[in-house]
Amino acid sequence: MASSKTPETLDFVVVSNRLPIDAKPAKNGAEKWVTSPGGLVAALQPVMKGRTAAWVGWPGRVDIDLEPFSLASTHYFPVALSAVELEEHYEGFSNSTLWPLYHDVIVQPEFHRTWWETYKKVNQRFADRAAEVAAEGAFVWVQDYQLQLVPQMLRKKRPDLQIGYFHHIPFPAYELFAQLPWRADILHGLLGADVVGFQRKTDASNMREAVRRNFGYSMQKPMVRVPLRATPPRNRKAPPVTASKTREVMVEAFPISLDVQSSAKLASSDAVVKRAKEIRKELGSPKTMFLGVDRLDYTKGIRHRLKAFGEMLQEGTLKAEDAVFVQLASPSREGVEQYRELRDDIEQLVGRINGDFGHLNRPAIVYLHQNISREEMMAMYVACDVMVVTPLRDGMNLVAKEFVSARTDHRGALVLSEFAGAADELDEALIVNPHDIDGLKEALADAAAMSAAEQKSRMEHMRKVVVENDIKRWATSFIDAVKPPERKRRR
Repeated sequence: MASSKTPETLDFVVVSNRLPIDAKPAKNGAEKWVTSPGGLVAALQPVMKGRTAAWVGWPGRVDIDLEPFSLASTHYFPVALSAVELEEHYEGFSNSTLWPLYHDVIVQPEFHRTWWETYKKVNQRFADRAAEVAAEGAFVWVQDYQLQLVPQMLRKKRPDLQIGYFHHIPFPAYELFAQLPWRADILHGLLGADVVGFQRKTDASNMREAVRRNFGYSMQKPMVRVPLRATPPRNRKAPPVTASKTREVMVEAFPISLDVQSSAKLASSDAVVKRAKEIRKELGSPKTMFLGVDRLDYTKGIRHRLKAFGEMLQEGTLKAEDAVFVQLASPSREGVEQYRELRDDIEQLVGRINGDFGHLNRPAIVYLHQNISREEMMAMYVACDVMVVTPLRDGMNLVAKEFVSARTDHRGALVLSEFAGAADELDEALIVNPHDIDGLKEALADAAAMSAAEQKSRMEHMRKVVVENDIKRWATSFIDAVKPPERKRRR
């Protein structure tokens, strides 16, 4: 039950584009707040559990200014956005400029000055809200690419704060990043943090290289020395900067994880195990059940894996009576034209494959464009034989880790793209280049034919990795990096 009573300031503040909850109609006609879907929420909620903290973010509705409210020990501070700001900041600059640029220009990014101006305005609003609710010397944790200017805005307004920023998506190589007209401003915004965290070492290296080439700041990996009065230079080839007074910013990889114990416990529950058996039966008890779980996004490689599966049916490597591919593609950014086109393309591909190879009692591909409960998701993980995670570019991809967490039976095979951050840790998966359709087909065939002994060996190794590097370790390592004793003394 929500309460209108919230503390004026708090020592632990999370700032993200969206609040982790949505208002849904309740039976009595009122509203109740429920957890939002998404990887960021799944990652951060275990960190927030039991911690008295503030969460600053947009509540999911436009043109409405909600008062702060509390649920359990988390106090929520909504940031208002107009319909135009949502379109230009979120759908525009964040997801039609930054998202494609940061994902290796899989589609062409759009550069519009009006979007940039709105991005700056909205970032300032988030920074102002965070500054209001943060206590003296508080730890403020800014999340992701929609808010890259917030760290510097916060530092300017509240130099007493300890500021961390975590970048959940990839950071591109400089040759791509250099396309961004406002690259210096973005880098300057990020360098307002004490620690800038990334999923992979290559992402951290890419940012440090961008800083070196734009600003000429001295650095000793992973530290960047930023002049205290630094401002983004207007010239694009800055000479080396020398300053007697600098502050150090750590730019380093902190691979994100999840609450492994919670996932394993739910996956082992009687209800989930029962539902997993029902799913197999509903699918006609196939010899091999392939599973893909993604947001509907052009970075996820959904078309590539379905194309590979269709070719395997056509070539006879797999038979439709023995194999089924279940693809869950949860709705995403439906206001963006590229995503509507992607949905049409995938549905046409699914329809064509099912028309060619499906049977009256079961299609070759079961395609679900919907959100499902966590329990149903876990049941799918437990039910499947082969988990297929083949993004063309991804920061981490927690689906791969969640699947491994769910397989307490040490069965199942994981086919994993080398372009997902999870591939750095889950090296016992069958690692593939999703652009190589023939190589992808070979991996799918090997996964389907994998012996129980090999499944067990690989899964035990991967489970050991995710258990040892769970969400608690990720959060602790990042927070400790932001506020170690020696950093406090230097401030």
